[in-house]
Amino acid sequence: MKKKNSLSLVILAGGEGTRLKKILGNKQKCIAEINNKPFLDNILNQYSKYIFDKIYILVGKGSDEVVSLYHGKEFNFIKIECLVEEKLLGTGGALFKLRNKVKDFILVNGDSLLDIEINKFLKLDKKFICKMSLVNNQNYLSNTKLSNLNLKKNIVTINSSSKGYMNGGVYFFNHKIFRYIENKKMSLEQEILPDLIKKKNVIGQIYKNNFFFDIGTKKNFIRSKKILRNHLNRPAVFLDRDGVINHDYGYVSKFDNFRFRNGVVKGLNYLIKKKYYVFIVTNQAGIAKNIFTLDQFRKLQIKVKEYLSKKNIFIDSVIFCPHHIDGKVKLFTKNCKNRKPQNGMIQTILKHWYIDLKSSFFIGDQITDELCAKRSGIKFFYSDKNFYYQVEKIHNNYTNK
Repeated sequence: MKKKNSLSLVILAGGEGTRLKKILGNKQKCIAEINNKPFLDNILNQYSKYIFDKIYILVGKGSDEVVSLYHGKEFNFIKIECLVEEKLLGTGGALFKLRNKVKDFILVNGDSLLDIEINKFLKLDKKFICKMSLVNNQNYLSNTKLSNLNLKKNIVTINSSSKGYMNGGVYFFNHKIFRYIENKKMSLEQEILPDLIKKKNVIGQIYKNNFFFDIGTKKNFIRSKKILRNHLNRPAVFLDRDGVINHDYGYVSKFDNFRFRNGVVKGLNYLIKKKYYVFIVTNQAGIAKNIFTLDQFRKLQIKVKEYLSKKNIFIDSVIFCPHHIDGKVKLFTKNCKNRKPQNGMIQTILKHWYIDLKSSFFIGDQITDELCAKRSGIKFFYSDKNFYYQVEKIHNNYTNK
């Protein structure tokens, strides 16, 4: 069993996608290429910035491509495990495999995207089993699963006689949900949740104006390229770590020695409020040189992530290069295209994210950072004494021109 306060992310990605069969063939809709990016990447990008112990992707039999893309991989230092059904169990029965793996968990659908701040969604009175997201249902009249919902003193109700809100496909469950899950074909939306709602065991939160998009129909899938690009395409700030985020004392590898530079916390908060993606792009040759281990680096970054999350600051992704041509650890000793001044790390980000490069910028403290930025076509600035004042000035004077 997981530790007491653990939280996992679970993605339901086992749908057969029958409505998109003519478009996708045998390819699963969760990894359908939209603007040359698997749709599931958008979900992982949105949620991996938060604090989760692990990510589980629930897939159906024959999902070899999904497993190959994601099983055993990491997104923002969160490990991914794919759980494969031996037989079709539906959206409810699929959860049975999780009963001894998770405690509390966020559950999301693998074919829809709701722009939601998970840190604000997590509040759940222990006497309830589920908290669910509700969205306006007028845009998705073809979806009849839990499409007539309302709230009464925050408790979800079903009203079949009038139009209400629609299930937004994002849930917070505590471990009591497994009392209702059996190892057989079950529907979460048509059996389990309606029963819990009737028992007044589900609370909800309404998202009237938040972006919501479901690729599950042919019409929506055709529209998805434009809609996802328009919503997700944003400017980004690319930050070197040592000497920009924290004071560079030389191969910092422990959180006790990690000191944020002046204005960093306030500046990161400012960037997030201004709707920038925030990426850390860092060379970590200390791993190749055997000064610290890959595991020590991971633990440090997780500590930084946890510290910032308590201040409602969430870094979208940390990309690092552990290689060096003069390394001592054979596995990491090579001339790598990701190591700055090369721009492989930037290219990796551009492959998986929608970035408005013209309004983006890079802050570093070395010539290697500047060369990396120039190779990527990104405005570059050397780090200043106070990070907050610097990013505020850059945003006001150099971007969005």
